[in-house]
Amino acid sequence: MPSYTQAFIALWLYRYLRLIVNCVSHWTFEPIPLPEEPTLTSKDVTIIIPTIDGESSDFKQTLRTCLSTDPSEIILVTIDAHLKRLMSVAASIHSSQIRVISIAHANKRRQVCRALPEVLTKITMFADDDVIWPPKILDWVLAAFEKPDIGGVGTCQRLLRATHPNIWGFLAALYLERRNFEISATTHLDGGVSCLSGRTVAYRTLILQDPEFTYGFTHESWLGKYQLNTDDDNFITRWMVSHGWKTYIQYCREAEVQTTLEDNPKFLKQCLRWSRSNWRSNLASMFRERYIWRQQPWCAYALHLATLSPPAFIGDGLLVFLLIKATQNWDIQSRPYALGILLLWMLVSKFVKLLGHFTRYPQDIVLLPVSILFGYFHGFIKVYAFCSLNVTAWGTRKGADTDDEYRMIRLDSRAPSYSREADLSSPT
Repeated sequence: MPSYTQAFIALWLYRYLRLIVNCVSHWTFEPIPLPEEPTLTSKDVTIIIPTIDGESSDFKQTLRTCLSTDPSEIILVTIDAHLKRLMSVAASIHSSQIRVISIAHANKRRQVCRALPEVLTKITMFADDDVIWPPKILDWVLAAFEKPDIGGVGTCQRLLRATHPNIWGFLAALYLERRNFEISATTHLDGGVSCLSGRTVAYRTLILQDPEFTYGFTHESWLGKYQLNTDDDNFITRWMVSHGWKTYIQYCREAEVQTTLEDNPKFLKQCLRWSRSNWRSNLASMFRERYIWRQQPWCAYALHLATLSPPAFIGDGLLVFLLIKATQNWDIQSRPYALGILLLWMLVSKFVKLLGHFTRYPQDIVLLPVSILFGYFHGFIKVYAFCSLNVTAWGTRKGADTDDEYRMIRLDSRAPSYSREADLSSPT
């Protein structure tokens, strides 16, 4: 039977080996450089933006920054009810590079599938309707595609800092900072990522226009009981792995996309939605598809397997308990030092991934305790998300849940009436 000391060492190594290795990997990461003689240009790129909004100033800024990169075309995919509105917005931009099409119901997978047959370029990029692109992003994204085995390329993403940021904005910024740290580290080590975020991502068009992909994308099931029409970026990421394509993250300032997240209590609903998506996709990667164990073993350990790890409030508490039991025969002067070192290490571990943010905004360091407390609270979000995996509602955006019943359709006679053909052939 293992001793308390052995149990402590095993748990410590399981939790922190990935952090130590990821730190080295992240700090030594380099993006794929620009080629001297590129074979791809911005005219080889079509941008697809699924949206149900279209009236906000953020959306118009998204269009302008995307247009500034000079792509071949931007295809906006909305719902029939908002088609005229989007066409009016597109006309106000005064660009012949923007085209608007629509489907009957708001669903990102269906909107994407409606647009894909319209793409005539080698590269397809997806973007959310609230992102701001840097002017040279396409150069750096396309640089990765100079390697013929790379099928998908992700970007660095950071929160657009508000004029007067609040605690919610601070937590949202740290969420993206932590994600940048993790995916750059795993990409550097074995090319793996748990998800190429759809906020801004690029793929080879030939992959997305493959009929086999289209069928899989529109027929994914969950637990064998539901047709899953959410978690689109997770599905495409897993498709890259299962079909032998490599992915890469261009983690650099030139490919840094700015985005917005909720800066109010609705941020908790975003965290809950992301956590449910992570559960569903990572469980599928680890136990149904299983390609990651062979192709991306470090990513499987560092990102996917972490989904099954106990929440921080349990993991930290168990480490402290095991250390106290393991040192119960030490002299009374040494035991407090051992506990102090462990607590100091835990503090460092909760800070080191966020160094990039605190370097840019040193004034935020006073909010570090808030970040630590939220990390413990997020454990409860993670548990609740696991207990409610059949829920797909956003709850954070006007109109986003109008057609929520189509995101997860029960595969029996009680499913709501839905016509795939009607959605994929709506008039432009």
